[in-house]
Amino acid sequence: MDIIISNSAGVPIYEQITQQMKGLILRGELREGEALPSMRLLAKELRISVITTKRAYEELEREGFLTTVPGKGCFVAPRDLELVREDCLRRVEEHLSQAVQIAKGGGVTLPELADALTILYGDD
Repeated sequence: MDIIISNSAGVPIYEQITQQMKGLILRGELREGEALPSMRLLAKELRISVITTKRAYEELEREGFLTTVPGKGCFVAPRDLELVREDCLRRVEEHLSQAVQIAKGGGVTLPELADALTILYGDD
């Protein structure tokens, strides 16, 4: 599992882990029932505190992305990926709506806004 942590991102480390794991699950790179690394192992691999990985796993469990089986570990939870994707799309639309309002207020044209979005989306 490739998780990249940035200390200069301005986003808490646990949130970076949470966002990246959600992405891996939504893209199908982590499948339903697949075991996740233990909190200690992930902390060791990322060279961060176990408390940070614990917080990320708790957040993922609270949002229904993983389940914990006592004595066995954490696993990708069964999900209706279409509902998750729809929720993601709804949140994207909310943020884009704000961006459109800011763009209109600043005189940014639709082609300029589309170009900016294309650049930001990139081809990671």
